[in-house]
Amino acid sequence: MSRSVPPRLLAACATAVLAAGLFAAPAAQAEPGPAVTGPTVLPGTYLDTGRTDGCNATGTPGWVSVSQFGPELYARTTAPAARFKLWDATGAKVLDTTADADLGAVRTSVANLPDGAGYTWQVWPQYRPGSGQPTETCRFGVDTTQPAAPTVHSDDFPDSGGGKYAGQPGAFTFSASDTGSGLACFRYVLDGTEGVGGCDPADPDVVLPDADGTATVTLKPAGWGTHDLQVQAVDHAGNTTQPVRYSFFAPSNPNPPKALGDVDNDGVPDILLPDSRGNLLVISGDAAGTTPTTVVPAERAPLDGSWSGLQVVHKGWGNSAPADTLFVRSTAPGNNGYLYMYANQGAFPVGANSPALVRHPSSCTDLANLPTTCPDGRSTTYRDVRQLVAFGSVDQARPYGLNLLDVEQGDLWLQRDPSRFGKSTRLTTSGAWNGYDLIAPGPDADGNLALWSREQSTGLLRAHAVPKLADGGYDFSGLADPAAGTVLGTFPVADYPTLGSSGDLNGDGQPDLYAVTADRHLLAYHGAAAPRDRGPLA
Repeated sequence: MSRSVPPRLLAACATAVLAAGLFAAPAAQAEPGPAVTGPTVLPGTYLDTGRTDGCNATGTPGWVSVSQFGPELYARTTAPAARFKLWDATGAKVLDTTADADLGAVRTSVANLPDGAGYTWQVWPQYRPGSGQPTETCRFGVDTTQPAAPTVHSDDFPDSGGGKYAGQPGAFTFSASDTGSGLACFRYVLDGTEGVGGCDPADPDVVLPDADGTATVTLKPAGWGTHDLQVQAVDHAGNTTQPVRYSFFAPSNPNPPKALGDVDNDGVPDILLPDSRGNLLVISGDAAGTTPTTVVPAERAPLDGSWSGLQVVHKGWGNSAPADTLFVRSTAPGNNGYLYMYANQGAFPVGANSPALVRHPSSCTDLANLPTTCPDGRSTTYRDVRQLVAFGSVDQARPYGLNLLDVEQGDLWLQRDPSRFGKSTRLTTSGAWNGYDLIAPGPDADGNLALWSREQSTGLLRAHAVPKLADGGYDFSGLADPAAGTVLGTFPVADYPTLGSSGDLNGDGQPDLYAVTADRHLLAYHGAAAPRDRGPLA
């Protein structure tokens, strides 16, 4: 992470070096002898909670924050003792002392240093006056004071009530100041427990302030009721304020929007992807970038404390609120064969409640959804499923209903509403569907369905039409041969490890593709063409 060094720290350190003048003994007096190496300040100097090294010409001076006995100056030496000198920002000597070596280490504590930037120090080996070279000049600042407590303001969700409905996005503005090392970031959490961490901008709970000490974030309170937003201000030395709580009430929307692919009840399809830390990112389909509207913590995953390596599919709901039910499964060999189902009540993040375990259907139906005998050797769990997608509803009475489509023994199977002890329908008999990645774009504006497939060996992406019939049924004959679809483009697996679709992202009535590149950039497409790079994922 690149860090911006506060100008006051650099300027003060430079001034101190000039003011102190000759730190080292003249070269003519120096003699070869025992050396001093590895000067450092303990417990360490920090900038935005990252360790710094202010003891070389190209190093970054950092800050010392709260310490019971003040900072400790430390070095290694082959001499029996070493001499420490410390100057403040004006060049005035603050410390001049000698410390005996103990197993090659020398150290001295400096108590009661006033807060401020521009402290500089050096160490000399002490074995005969006027001999031995000093270390390079080391630099640091002292800041033991927390920033001012942050304030929170929102016109969209005032603390006095009113404003927008639950599930709608709202802007919240944070403000704070710090006269020491300077304001570094705000940490925040909505309806959760404040985490412990620094100011890494890759952290979804961190926002960096503007020059005026303010930052604005967009949040979506999930369900109706009272919500609690906690905010902390953090300075460059790592000093953190106590959480400030901002409570507000979000009323229920009397006319909630409905959109397949939407998981947070705002009427916009969402893209769900894991970040580099195993958290699950919920990225709005109409967003310009990759900033998530919601982050589901890794520890809320149903398996192994991470969403990485799990497949999350969504497109439709049962009897819950008009937001997608989520199905999650492990793709690891020898997995337990279960689907984990999160019945979404429109309140995110998922994982706050335990998911339901969904077993594989044990009975079969034909294309007309009439009972039929299951073929021998069919799968009885989801353990050996090669691909799984949320296909879209095939029941005209339930246009937002749940149906999954998977590959079992090389054939496509439709799993009819697993949330209601559904049944399996075999859609193909060729056994040719191994070696393909499946993508379910969902219905178009006329209700026609489709299946997109990527041939793993070539990267060819094809579209297979599943048109809606006059009687409300669907024609699945276009799925018979995976190589017979309409070619949409080429997406080599090495370049595009992830392809998916959450439905119509841009509101034009046609489903859209998204992709994650090898360097973890999210691309959003118009249909399957004209990609737009939304930027890197966290």
